[in-house]
Amino acid sequence: MPSFIYKATDAGGKVVSGTMEAPLEKDVVARLHGMNLIPIRVAASKGSAAGFGLNRSIDVLSLFKRVTSRDVMYFTQDLCALLDAGLPMDKALNILIHVSENDRFRQIVTQILRYVESGNSLSDALTEYPKHFSTLYVNMVRAGETGGVLPSVLERLGVFLENSQDLKDYITSAMVYPMFLVLVGGLSIIVMLTFVIPKFSIIFADMGQAMPASTQILLAISNGMRDYWWLIIGVIAAISFIIRQYIRTPAGRLRADRLKFRAPVVGRLIKSVEAARFSRTLGTLIRSGVPILQALTLVREIITNQEISASLKTVNDRVKEGDTLSFPLDQAGVFPPLAVQMIAVGEETGRLDDMLLKVADNYDKSVRNMIKRFVNLLEPAMILAMGLMVGFIVISMLMAVFSMNEVPF
Repeated sequence: MPSFIYKATDAGGKVVSGTMEAPLEKDVVARLHGMNLIPIRVAASKGSAAGFGLNRSIDVLSLFKRVTSRDVMYFTQDLCALLDAGLPMDKALNILIHVSENDRFRQIVTQILRYVESGNSLSDALTEYPKHFSTLYVNMVRAGETGGVLPSVLERLGVFLENSQDLKDYITSAMVYPMFLVLVGGLSIIVMLTFVIPKFSIIFADMGQAMPASTQILLAISNGMRDYWWLIIGVIAAISFIIRQYIRTPAGRLRADRLKFRAPVVGRLIKSVEAARFSRTLGTLIRSGVPILQALTLVREIITNQEISASLKTVNDRVKEGDTLSFPLDQAGVFPPLAVQMIAVGEETGRLDDMLLKVADNYDKSVRNMIKRFVNLLEPAMILAMGLMVGFIVISMLMAVFSMNEVPF
């Protein structure tokens, strides 16, 4: 039977933790409720097959004392559980201070508690930490406070953050192996060109025999990398610095985003990612009671592609004039047509928030499938490219060795 680790609190605010065997996570929650405990966090223990990827109590990044998006996600989910159980805000925050495993984030929560105890609202306290709590986050919390439905809003925020984190983790993990191939293959080729080939070049030079053209090209590359490595690194660094500085300017960022947006494969992937992010954020905001015009303004802040962000400004203006959401989105041409059609259906049926969240789920799946196909194609392509480069080096050296047989003794 799977084993689960849990953290819970009693009515007095005392935090308890332990392990429990149960068929499912919900069974652990039910047992904790039966023990008059309020569950804060339940996750499958390490090594349990049922909890693959769910052991969220341990975060390697916390060892480096960084506040990550995962810390904010846990904070949101845990605060939701405590408030939903009927605990007052100050008591809930005090419990979260004790259960936080990141020292730096614990200090932030301590300061938030002090702000709340001095008479400020939670949303006002969160504005003091814009680096960790975005404008989107703060406005959703403020909407929940205003409507008296803060636990519900925090629940939606927790789901939103978890979905975003899952997609980010999936993309990161999918690119680990290709990046490893590039690193190992690139280092192998550099070692061959800078250390192995020069040993053979001495032998070829002593023979005084004309070498094949491919061998001459290879030796020229090897000599250039060995003698002018500092110049090559300097040129690459200078070009990278210039490009980075240009991209930081508004015009440069817009041009770079346009190029990425129109790239054959990457452009379609970016469209799907941004469609999912736009739909999930807007749907969550509308469901939480945020007016659509304010929600559209907030959504623009989380869209990373500047071309899409500029198009959303036009969409916002059209909606402000009384137009529907789907029509200016369709005219902007920045989102996939299917997403726009689903949004139009949501407007016609009066279930825009539900349809937006469905669009987000669909495009999250689409992004995962596209990344999977892309990686499946990328891996053999990279292996082939590395093989061709190594093959060119080996063949060039063998041709030079064979040409040595023609040297008269």
